[in-house]
Amino acid sequence: MAMAVDERERELRVIEVRESVFASNDRAADELRAANREDGLFLLNLMSSPGSGKTTLLTRVIERLQPETTIGVMEADIDSDVDARAIDEVGAVAVQLHTGGMCHLDAGMTRRGLEELRAAAEDAGLSLDLAVLENVGNLVCPAEFDTGATKNVAILSVPEGDDKPLKYPLMFQVVDAVVVNKMDVAPYFDFSLEQAEKNVHLRHPGIPLFPVCAKTGDGVDAFCDWLRDQMKLDA
Repeated sequence: MAMAVDERERELRVIEVRESVFASNDRAADELRAANREDGLFLLNLMSSPGSGKTTLLTRVIERLQPETTIGVMEADIDSDVDARAIDEVGAVAVQLHTGGMCHLDAGMTRRGLEELRAAAEDAGLSLDLAVLENVGNLVCPAEFDTGATKNVAILSVPEGDDKPLKYPLMFQVVDAVVVNKMDVAPYFDFSLEQAEKNVHLRHPGIPLFPVCAKTGDGVDAFCDWLRDQMKLDA
């Protein structure tokens, strides 16, 4: 009679799905980065919490750079086209990306979005120099997926508190710059710009911070200067 196999002794196949998914995405992101560089397109991935002021900041950046730079924006949201309409109103090419409930974009989604953005620009007789991905409002998932962007930027808004880099470390580790928005309301919140800078640099030493008020445009010029420099370096 065959002996029963002890369930505890069975060897089970364990597949590291998470590692496989990220490795595949990283390869796709590197390929997209290389293709964009060859085409002379700079891709900026802008990430933050919902309501931090991503779209308002972008409108200010577009107002300052548009005369010298042709800009297109991919607005990623679970639903609606509110942000894409706001970008269109300031004269930049815009497409809305609906994620169907997903809380991030990966390199494959970004590539498809860029194809649509390029097509919209071509229909308008334009060739893009700068493409911006306004990622889904979330400090967790977007930080985990390389979109193939040339540079990544996070917005930290004053009402969120200066401790967010401590609570969401990966976001502030993967970005190349941090914009501190809504500085006009800092006196009304328990927020210290000095402490925010310390917390950011604890996660990412030396990274530049740009305190701004996107609503009024204060401080946006310094961020635009940094972005211009990054585009020149990548050219």
